[in-house]
Amino acid sequence: MVLWLIIIFLLVLLLPLRVRVVENNIELFIFIMGAITAITSGSWSRDLFLKAASNPIGITIAVLIASLLLKWFHRRVDRFINRLLRAISFRWCVAITVITLGLVSSIITAIIASLLLVAIVTSMRLDTKSTVRYVVLSCFSIGLGASLTPVGEPVATIAINKLGEDFFYLINLLGPIIIPLIILLGILAAILVRKPKYLHEFREAHINNETYEEVLYRGIKIYLFVMGLTLLGSGFKTVIDLYIIHLNTPVLYWINTVSAVLDNATLAAAEMSPQMGEQKVRAVLLGLLISGGMLIPGNIPNIIAANKLGISSKEWAHFGVPVGLVIMVIIFVFLL
Repeated sequence: MVLWLIIIFLLVLLLPLRVRVVENNIELFIFIMGAITAITSGSWSRDLFLKAASNPIGITIAVLIASLLLKWFHRRVDRFINRLLRAISFRWCVAITVITLGLVSSIITAIIASLLLVAIVTSMRLDTKSTVRYVVLSCFSIGLGASLTPVGEPVATIAINKLGEDFFYLINLLGPIIIPLIILLGILAAILVRKPKYLHEFREAHINNETYEEVLYRGIKIYLFVMGLTLLGSGFKTVIDLYIIHLNTPVLYWINTVSAVLDNATLAAAEMSPQMGEQKVRAVLLGLLISGGMLIPGNIPNIIAANKLGISSKEWAHFGVPVGLVIMVIIFVFLL
């Protein structure tokens, strides 16, 4: 069984980067591989199916509503971004938006923050390379920031519940590390994202002129994607329980780079324990959160933004993996 799960993991990791048809249909691919994983591992059951079918409902509804609002009110967002760009320089605008989205995501949730990101990117009319850089760095920021409170994202909620801690535990534990990282990501975005020399109408028109059928189709794809991630996580839970959760802190930190592919909420649920010391809890969570930004399946904001903006798995990985690995090394060397 373990060998089959390793093969499935490698397929999930590599095929979206190597095979065009998989890359173009990654949502359906993840759903199919999730079902295969659950069946192969023996975890498939009626309860798992119901859980996997119900988990994406809230996310899908939020995405559909936000997509409709973006369709109806994108001109107002355009005007706001244009006023902001006239009031401050482009680099300041990029840095401030990346930092702000990261910091407020712990209050407004990662889903809402990622949908605001889509609206901002659409209005900025960046070229493709700058769009990928801006979105990836913003999603790193959102994923990290949302972890500071149990309101922001499921990983934080699970950690608080499993550890039996209060609302402010993660702010105190991770805030001194995550807040400087969010600021660093904003500065990096200001350096790497180029100011557009002319309007790039195609990307803007593609988002804002979606038909209602296209909006619904995107919602269905996100539903299948999240359902597939739930099945993947449950399928790998047995391996995690047997071989991973008992590892020492540094090894566990690097092992959690699998969060770039697997559902990090499932990994957090499997690995968190009240018997862990603060150092190990910090290592587990940072490993999950940082690596979650490296590939599209790693986090809900990545999925939403990539889906809405048409960013491919290869485009995301080309920039996201190096950025994530550099951050992982920095945190490992100086803090762990």
